Amino acid sequence: MTDGAPVPAAPAARPLDPLEPWPDTVDWQPVSRDLIWVELVRLAILMVFLLGGVGIAWALSGHWTLGLAFGLVTLFGLVRVVTTVRAVRAWGYAERDHDLLVRHGLLVRRLSIVPYARMQFVDVSAGPLERAFNLANVQLHTAAAASDAKVPGLRPAEASRLRDRLTALGEDRAEGL
Repeated sequence: MTDGAPVPAAPAARPLDPLEPWPDTVDWQPVSRDLIWVELVRLAILMVFLLGGVGIAWALSGHWTLGLAFGLVTLFGLVRVVTTVRAVRAWGYAERDHDLLVRHGLLVRRLSIVPYARMQFVDVSAGPLERAFNLANVQLHTAAAASDAKVPGLRPAEASRLRDRLTALGEDRAEGL
């Protein structure tokens, strides 16, 4: 019974926005921040070659357009540093009961949902830079190549744990098919 005062309505559930691929109800696991350093080292190697080539050409010819190109390449490198940091922070993954979610992207956000029963195999890899920073990548392969998902920048122990868990869940879910 109320004393005539209006009963407050239950808070309205926030409608799901189909253009917002990061559901708030998911417990996202971030990738290692050391992935930023891996990507920055890759960028630095590229920049050494680009700036070296343009700088040598500019020194030999002295033409102003090559000076402009040198400045533009430098500006590109600085912008890429900022976007690299933000892009690595956008990566995340979440293990749910029946599927794995993988998110990434800044301007174009991408959310991959990979059902455990659809996984064919899980691959763990680490290139020389990843190994130098003690990181590994987990690649999920499904029957549809477009739905393959990758989780970069995991510590090797976490990558192995995720691989083993996904493999076990994939085997359990596939038995019912």
